[in-house]
Amino acid sequence: MSTPARKRLMRDFKRLQQDSPAGISGAPCDNNIMLWNAVIFGPDDTPWDGGTFKLTLQFLEDYPNKPPTVRFISRMFHPNIYADGSICLDILQNQWSPIYDVAAILTSIQV
Repeated sequence: MSTPARKRLMRDFKRLQQDSPAGISGAPCDNNIMLWNAVIFGPDDTPWDGGTFKLTLQFLEDYPNKPPTVRFISRMFHPNIYADGSICLDILQNQWSPIYDVAAILTSIQV
């Protein structure tokens, strides 16, 4: 079944494959475009330099009108990352806009 959310996620995936920002990668899980695994590499010259951090992104059918649920799987020590891996980031809450795609989400988390 192809819904607007699933079509958008396919577009996001294609863009991420063709023009991936430095230090991030992501892809849908097998047979489930609504659940993604992602990796963020720690930015240079930060305490996370050289680190590899795994995340999941869970999308609902109201994407891109509503943000995905993003969680770190890797243990992460950061004031905006909760013990359960959830992230306090304005674009994932009250500052969300449908203009953000998966690449923009992961880049915002990385910096």
